[in-house]
Amino acid sequence: MTAPNALQGIPASVVHLLRDAAQDYPRHWALRFEGQRLCYADYAGVVGALAQELRPMVAPGKRVGLLLQNSLDLAIATFAVHALRAQVVALNPGYGERELQAMLADADVCLLIADDSVRVDLTTVCNSLSAERILQTGSSGCSFLRLLDSQTALPQDLPGHADLATLQYTGGTTGQPKGVDISHGHLAANLLQREARLPTRPGQEVVLCPMPLFHVSAVAMCLHLSAFAASELIIQRRFDAGSTVHALAHEGVTLMSGAPAIFHDLLRQPDIEQVKAGKLRACYSGAAALPERTLREFERLTGCPIYEGYGQSEAGPCLTYNPVQGVRKPGSVGLPVPGCELRIVDEQGNDVPAGAVGEICVRGPQVMAGYRNRPDLTQQMLRDGWLYTGDLASQDEDGYVFIQGRCQETINVGGFKVYPLEVEQTLRECASVGDCAAFGVPDERLGQVVHAWVTPAPGCTPDEQALRAYCASQLAHYKTPRRIAITDALPRTAVGKLARKELKPVGAVIAPRSAT
Repeated sequence: MTAPNALQGIPASVVHLLRDAAQDYPRHWALRFEGQRLCYADYAGVVGALAQELRPMVAPGKRVGLLLQNSLDLAIATFAVHALRAQVVALNPGYGERELQAMLADADVCLLIADDSVRVDLTTVCNSLSAERILQTGSSGCSFLRLLDSQTALPQDLPGHADLATLQYTGGTTGQPKGVDISHGHLAANLLQREARLPTRPGQEVVLCPMPLFHVSAVAMCLHLSAFAASELIIQRRFDAGSTVHALAHEGVTLMSGAPAIFHDLLRQPDIEQVKAGKLRACYSGAAALPERTLREFERLTGCPIYEGYGQSEAGPCLTYNPVQGVRKPGSVGLPVPGCELRIVDEQGNDVPAGAVGEICVRGPQVMAGYRNRPDLTQQMLRDGWLYTGDLASQDEDGYVFIQGRCQETINVGGFKVYPLEVEQTLRECASVGDCAAFGVPDERLGQVVHAWVTPAPGCTPDEQALRAYCASQLAHYKTPRRIAITDALPRTAVGKLARKELKPVGAVIAPRSAT
């Protein structure tokens, strides 16, 4: 357990960060998107103007849905809703009709702001909303720049710590999406916690955002972070490995956050070594375990360190990070951020010894208020002030955390527990394997057995028997995959996490979906 001193001087809200940046760095560039740029004075002025325009429709405490792809519009709308002391409900424009209906019904939004990237007919999905409560922005991603000539100061009655800032829907492993209530106090505290581990240079950073800004992790590590550091944010409409390498090499980028899949794809670009000529000084990885081979190869080719961390939508979202100042352990997600207490417990809630695997429990100022409309689930996940994350990990003698997987992903082979990540780490040691996923499938005799899908490394053709033989030489027999098959790509979510629910037993066909 780590019990650091309480954080001091937590900002009242993320909107205060934008206000302060506009006051201290008014002509400093704030946003860049497809040839358009905004300085901080104009950024705050346009946010103020949009807030004024929306005020008749949005009362404090209400919720506003944002169905927007990455754009200036999404950044401006997020802060405008925050400034009205309303709650942002950012949703994936790629969701289908059933997904959207369930989330919008639960959120009970008073207004929906959407662009042309939405897959479904909004009049069908939003039958509970009148037409005037659906604001369409078009496809440019810059429609709110029409407010440049009518800039307005930010509202005087800005939100405080207790005001809810974000309602983030997360599926986790429970199936039905759950709405996580996150306050301005949670977000602001977590920014300070992250800053203590990964310091920024006010007014000097250029942050690249290749991740979708409808997820709280990208918002925290890109949109809110850039305002906190009074630095420029480059927003990509969607991730493209080639354009990302170009930005890292030629556009002055100093910081980038990404999921492991992003770093994996960047390494396959022939000009990746050009990044060495740029200004990139730090990358942050989260959302899933980063293969140690990917970390070492990226750092070798770019000269830039990757700081791996861990978090959850329910907690800020940052819980641990490898420190910039201090020991960085590859394969570990680092140490708890300051102000965050972390325990590893067994099924009875007792602390386990160093090196043993158990469930991560955390307590701190960044932990959620609870799940919207789910008091039963809130009570199950929050006990005596501790958030039971459902994630499995171990801690070494120095307190560094090593993720092992999800509690509900554990494979039970004849009563023996198998952690998918351990099998995946073993498969990744094989030069022919680019990416992989291990999972359990039903077995009449043992209950479950291990199967795995792998993608080939560039120029390689993995052989199932050779891979199984290597696993058998490194793992207990019950951990060795019964079947291994090759696929072109693994299914992933929009934020780069492995979509384990879409993995099918070997012998079936995997249809990797696009992360939209």
